[in-house]
Amino acid sequence: MKSIDERIRTLSNGDIVVLGAPLDENSSFLRGAAQAPKRIREALHEGSSNMYSEAGVDLATTRGWKDIGDLRLGTGAEAISQIERGISMILDRGARPLVLGGDHSITYPSAKACASHFRHLKVLDIDAHPDLYEEYDGNRLSHACPFARLMEEGLGVSLVQAGIRTANAHQREQARRYGVRMIEMDDWPPAKMPSLTGKVYLSIDLDGLDPAFAPGVSHHEPGGLTTRDLLNIIQRIDGEIVAADIVELNPKRDLNGVTARVASKLYKEIVGLMVSQSRRSRARKR
Repeated sequence: MKSIDERIRTLSNGDIVVLGAPLDENSSFLRGAAQAPKRIREALHEGSSNMYSEAGVDLATTRGWKDIGDLRLGTGAEAISQIERGISMILDRGARPLVLGGDHSITYPSAKACASHFRHLKVLDIDAHPDLYEEYDGNRLSHACPFARLMEEGLGVSLVQAGIRTANAHQREQARRYGVRMIEMDDWPPAKMPSLTGKVYLSIDLDGLDPAFAPGVSHHEPGGLTTRDLLNIIQRIDGEIVAADIVELNPKRDLNGVTARVASKLYKEIVGLMVSQSRRSRARKR
């Protein structure tokens, strides 16, 4: 069997690549998210639905995308570095990744790799929590800290967060410090979602959804987005999605596989959108 590095070296410019980052050691409450990539794939292929996105892209027959499996990760800072390296290798090939977490700590190295490849990267985070803590329980790599780590790097990243409903005083101060735009659920729907043009990194923490729609997460935060709210947000992104992630599915807490099915739906929609964008980009270059 080929290694992930070998699979990455077979990629072509414009390919859309799905890979897993099964890391949950930075979870602050419950472990289990490391099992998510496998469960999302099972839900995608279990046969209860077809492989069409809502835009009409049939992933079963569409070329230009592939799932290359999971990164083999160590622990601590080594795992974070391995994720950044893997994403950088994919981007160096001109491909675009969808990363299946794992907890939200995987977003820091993934988005950092993208910010190093694309100037003025715009990050859209769908989340119940701002994840802007300077540190959490003594862990600066906690899943409660990825956006603090990313923004402090000074990589020219702008950050918009939607679905927020747990911001405390410290995280609000962090948002002001880094110029983060928070769209909170007590003001939903907003008069106007910001138009995201240019290069976009999309991060979806499944607890951004209300627990009624996504019970299989470690942190249940009532009052969140509906699945349709989230799909509308994704489908209305004007910019080019250069990378994305889906994080924080905890199969140990899922009910009848509902959240895994939601994650597999998001998988189809995101890959379908990225494939369509890649095709348009190639057509313009001809």
